[in-house]
Amino acid sequence: MTRTAAIATLQPAGEGAGVRPAVAVPRRSPLTLRRLRLASGLVLFGYVLTHLTNHALGNVSLRTMEDGLDVVTALWLNPLGLALLYGALLLHILLGLQALYASRFFRLRASEILQLGSGLLIPPLLVSHIVGTRVAFATEGLDKGYAQELYAFWIAAPMLGALQVAVLIVAWVHGCMGLYFWLRLKPGFARAAPGLLALAVLVPVVALLGFAQGGRAIRALAQDPAWRAVALQPVHVGLPDQVARLAGIRDRMLLIYAGLVAAVIAARGVRTLAEIQRGTVRLSYPDGRVVRVPRGTSVLEASRRNRIPHASVCGGRGRCSTCRIRVTDGSDGAPPPGRTEGAVLARIVAGPGVRLACQFRPETDLAVVPLLPPQPRVRPTDLLDRAESGEERFIVAMFVDLRGSTRLAEERLPYDTVFIINRFLGAVGEAVRSAGGSTNQFLGDGLLALFGLESEPEQAARDALRAVDLIGDSVAALNRLLAEDLEHTLRYGIGVHAGPAIVGEMGDATDARFTALGDTVNVASRLQGLTKALGCVAVVSEAVYQAAGGVPETIRDIAVDGRSDSVRVSMIGSL
Repeated sequence: MTRTAAIATLQPAGEGAGVRPAVAVPRRSPLTLRRLRLASGLVLFGYVLTHLTNHALGNVSLRTMEDGLDVVTALWLNPLGLALLYGALLLHILLGLQALYASRFFRLRASEILQLGSGLLIPPLLVSHIVGTRVAFATEGLDKGYAQELYAFWIAAPMLGALQVAVLIVAWVHGCMGLYFWLRLKPGFARAAPGLLALAVLVPVVALLGFAQGGRAIRALAQDPAWRAVALQPVHVGLPDQVARLAGIRDRMLLIYAGLVAAVIAARGVRTLAEIQRGTVRLSYPDGRVVRVPRGTSVLEASRRNRIPHASVCGGRGRCSTCRIRVTDGSDGAPPPGRTEGAVLARIVAGPGVRLACQFRPETDLAVVPLLPPQPRVRPTDLLDRAESGEERFIVAMFVDLRGSTRLAEERLPYDTVFIINRFLGAVGEAVRSAGGSTNQFLGDGLLALFGLESEPEQAARDALRAVDLIGDSVAALNRLLAEDLEHTLRYGIGVHAGPAIVGEMGDATDARFTALGDTVNVASRLQGLTKALGCVAVVSEAVYQAAGGVPETIRDIAVDGRSDSVRVSMIGSL
């Protein structure tokens, strides 16, 4: 395999990449609450962004703000825009209330508290603005523009102005946090993060400056009685009875929202009472601690409630599998895994009795053993350990395995076999390091290499593709060197996959090692295992090429053990 064998398959995305063979379309994942929350949140964030951009035009002039309002109105207040906007708003509020009900409040992280709290604050802060603008137009026919709104905010009712500033800041912070949690594992996020942070700070600052400049302009105009006579006509600001009716609508909307929040809190209380009435279950931990929790409580919630350290990088969302446990006693009466838990367990090829602590809600007494350390340690002197312990991040995983090592052991003395395998692993490891990767684990006659611990996703993917070629050159050179001593040339298989994984020190207090866990690593291992059956040297997933910014010349779908969906891959070289 030549040095450019793998890189040659990489072409810029969007350009001609050869004719792809017909492949089956993978089944789409089911619609989940998380995806609904994301979709509705993106719509609302788009509205807030256009609103802030319109405010920023106040730095130019009041007239420019009014012209921008015409564009925003055309964009959002058409029938389709209104349906999309208010549908997203209603759905997001309901999902926020659902999150309030579902959350157990056991040692929530500061980011989780801020996101949930800001989300619950937005509706009551927003009600007055919605009633004063959209509801006023729909029910009373009042035509308000920036002139009337700024007059109310800066002169007639400054408290409304303070509420307007508060809702803009809270909504923007809530939206930015949601975007961060969504984008942080995406390829290219590390490179884009500084620019995104600058925009996250500058957009509201410039918008509030424009809001203040518009207020100054209105204060100056309000000194003119003729301007007030025109701008504050009843058709714009309403008659006293209209204002009273709108105030009644606002109060009822606030009461409805307060009632919904109270109902959710009451439902939480009813749930707690029901759990108490259903009785408790006893959970035993390896260190001898025994706790009692209400039936229906997850094992992770039980650990948090009783301040028992328990690994959970994703915060109990069923994404990372770091909270997994082994049920050592009482598993016969355990409820079967749900869809979310079952999918994760299948991807990590969990053994008997292994469950996700965040999803498993026992109904009978159990003994459980957490399988990962709650606070993985990090070796400060290793360059790899710049990755935060237990951090979820984007990596490229590569498994390399020597073929025919069993036959090699049969033909030679043990010392000779070890010598040859070590030479092979040394050649592969040197190639990986030359390409910018790190040799992470040596697994008998193979190894796991990681890319992206110290580089951005695009560079990591390109380094991994280059490593495939460098490994080919290194093993070819080793075969020439050992030609007189080997009856058969050394052959190998490579599997490469890209995506999020958990990186950090894993193990017990005396033997902890830096490694990576997750579906990305599992898939890479399985792709390597398929190289022999597929008759190729390397199987590289499409995710690697996408991260590298291109597409392979040919691609096909293959079935991978432990996954319900097929994986799109490109094959390199031939055996």
